[in-house]
Amino acid sequence: MQAKRVTFGGGIVPYLLLAPQLAITIIFFLWPAGQALYTSLFAEDAFGLSRQFVGLANFVALFEDPSYRSSFAITVVFSASVAAISLGLGLLFALAADKVGRKAMVYQTLLIWPYAVAPAVAAILWWFMFDPSVGVVARGLRAIGIYWNHHLNGTDALIMVILAASWKQVSYNFLFFLAGLQAIPRTLVEAAALDGAGPWLRFRKIVWPLLAPTTFFLLVVNIVYAFFDTFGIIHATTGGGPGQSTTILVYKVFKDGFESLNLGASAAQSVVLLVIVIGLTALQFRHIERKVHY
Repeated sequence: MQAKRVTFGGGIVPYLLLAPQLAITIIFFLWPAGQALYTSLFAEDAFGLSRQFVGLANFVALFEDPSYRSSFAITVVFSASVAAISLGLGLLFALAADKVGRKAMVYQTLLIWPYAVAPAVAAILWWFMFDPSVGVVARGLRAIGIYWNHHLNGTDALIMVILAASWKQVSYNFLFFLAGLQAIPRTLVEAAALDGAGPWLRFRKIVWPLLAPTTFFLLVVNIVYAFFDTFGIIHATTGGGPGQSTTILVYKVFKDGFESLNLGASAAQSVVLLVIVIGLTALQFRHIERKVHY
């Protein structure tokens, strides 16, 4: 029996179907990016009433600023930590749920809940848990001789926002890892077990390679999440402090643009941040994807 092929009667129909997505991309992505690039070439007054063309002076001043270089280093530590923790825990929980099977529905539901929590709400929860006066975690740490105070200690504050951001993303990674594990044919794992391969060898030689496409996708998503979607968590907990210990790049864009009203520098920072994320994504697709077998 010959398969039927669907064809469009007119040449304009495919473009009409693409029009909504193209409009969203242009309005919410390409247009703001173009505006940021254009604004970064000017020095504006705080009220946006006058501007002067300065070329690349905003970018030069940006990389000469010690606070920006510090923010860059903090972003590297923060993003790498959030991606590693959330991916690791997501995979660990998915392996546990897949081993239990269908009886783990309650377990799966409880793990999915954190993803439905708004970033600001998740941030406040962790802020209260680690509050040095009333927080249960801070009291527990104090009982074993560790005095926690994210209001004064920059390292404590950075650890807290890393944990909060990772906790928020674990559910997302868990769902995709669990779907990937359930898509692996059981016959392959069972055959390896019959051949004498232990659990770790089966995971390393069979399960992990077959999870490579899922892991690659989640790696890209988690990097973008750590760079952009963690703004609400930092804003609701530390506000970038104490000092600048939790001021990552996306939060520095906000502080310089909306608090200091340095619009040119803020636009230049947003362009640099966009280039960094695009570069990281391209690097992942160019080099890491080569090791991924679909």
